Amino acid sequence: MLDSGMVRRKKEKKRPTWGIPKGIVLLATPEGWRFMIQPVEGGMLCGRLDIPINTDPQDARAAAAVMVVELARDVHDTDVEVTWDPPPEPWSWTAQVTLATPIEPAPSGTGC
Repeated sequence: MLDSGMVRRKKEKKRPTWGIPKGIVLLATPEGWRFMIQPVEGGMLCGRLDIPINTDPQDARAAAAVMVVELARDVHDTDVEVTWDPPPEPWSWTAQVTLATPIEPAPSGTGC
């Protein structure tokens, strides 16, 4: 039997629903390496890479790519590939993110 007191439910923290990434922008700033992830559905996830300011740009691009691959795997249970574009500026890089194995639609049955 329940007593007359209020029953409180434990609030569960929900993970943010980020869309599958479709692009990355990486910037070298005096304060550190900044990134912007563009999901397919729109919007943007921005932040700072947890690497030293003097990290080589190639290593910073690799760290950003690993972060996006892990984000897609952890949040969406999917594998993605990151392809870096030629840099338009010496301090700015962009990358395209694509599904590693595209999801194919189920074949339609012709009847049996």
